[in-house]
Amino acid sequence: MSAKIVLTEEGLKKLEEELRYLKTEKRAEIAEKIKEARDFGDLSENSEYDAAQNELAISEARIRDIEEQLKNATVIDAAELTTDHIGVGTAVLLLDCEFPEDEPIKYTIVSRTESNPAEYKISDQSPMGMALIGKKKGDVVTVNAPGGDFDYKVLDIELA
Repeated sequence: MSAKIVLTEEGLKKLEEELRYLKTEKRAEIAEKIKEARDFGDLSENSEYDAAQNELAISEARIRDIEEQLKNATVIDAAELTTDHIGVGTAVLLLDCEFPEDEPIKYTIVSRTESNPAEYKISDQSPMGMALIGKKKGDVVTVNAPGGDFDYKVLDIELA
């Protein structure tokens, strides 16, 4: 049994869209590759066939993974979000206490399925996300990360 995951409305839509794509377009694309590979003859030494079967297995595994996530997902009700404390669906402005002269950094707290560090979207299950959840404006948070401990001051919390 999978653990419950919390999703934003955007995250839910992305998962549903990926699932739709995999079940329709991707399955049809892979079926065509398998059909073409079979036309090459002997399947025992047919690398195209093996590659297509491998692609099918990976795609089907992803479908099962998404279905499991959706089955165990709780979607955040935007009306229940608050800026009183940090949670999934909030954005937080942080000051690095070690380098206070640097510009503050704004992160959005999302579920693990939505995280994207390049877009400053961090998972609620990451070391930083876990340290931030529940904190309030003005709090100093110590993040225990693989590279050591880092302190951040929470400057502001807003709805994402």
